[in-house]
Amino acid sequence: MDEVERFSAEVRANVDRLMADADMQALSRAWLAEVTRRRYTYNFTWLGRPVIQMPQDLLAVQELIWQVRPDLVVETGIAHGGSLVHSASVLELLGGDRLVVGVDVDIRAHNRREIEKHPLAHRIRLIEGSSSDERTAAAVRDHARGRQAVLVVLDSDHTHAHVLRELQLYSPLVTRGSYLVVFDTLIEDLPNSLFAGRAWGKGNNPKTAVWEFLATSPRFEIDPRIPAKLLLTCAPDGFLRCVSD
Repeated sequence: MDEVERFSAEVRANVDRLMADADMQALSRAWLAEVTRRRYTYNFTWLGRPVIQMPQDLLAVQELIWQVRPDLVVETGIAHGGSLVHSASVLELLGGDRLVVGVDVDIRAHNRREIEKHPLAHRIRLIEGSSSDERTAAAVRDHARGRQAVLVVLDSDHTHAHVLRELQLYSPLVTRGSYLVVFDTLIEDLPNSLFAGRAWGKGNNPKTAVWEFLATSPRFEIDPRIPAKLLLTCAPDGFLRCVSD
């Protein structure tokens, strides 16, 4: 075993221990509940654009893009565009004609302006429309036509019905060996009081949609090692590996 293999084996063993450590997992959920109250994920930028994500989740998406080497990344939910720029920055390093396509029901003028003038704008395409609308999905499929490897990230409306519809519309684009990432599955694990006034909460959120989707979608399986490795993630049960064509 060479040094690279030895290090990889050490990491696997670390993750095995974390997966088995119920106290550490519980402590992580408690920390996540407290930082959610304080809007922690709003504190960061990526290459100049606000990116409303847990930093650990950004690192995980970077690892997946580098591993899968997709020529297309599809993201639902744009906000300020930081996540698009994050994906585009990794695609830029990979080279070729790789693109990230962002979908949002309302791309605000100031966000569109900043995204379109960003140095990585040539890697980004924007589609305005509801991600649960068939016409929007058809526009995304146009970008996916002829692509060899596609990775999808869902992070828009967090209600069960909306996310389930997104899963049904965009999962067929994901290629074998790639991933379908569903953010904010954490809602199911947090106190309902954190979502007062929201359309989603316990029993009605991305995680419940993932569970229903997987019951009839044998192409995908939960990768439990990614959330276990991260400890601090908005996507428990949300990293779905595509295991068949």
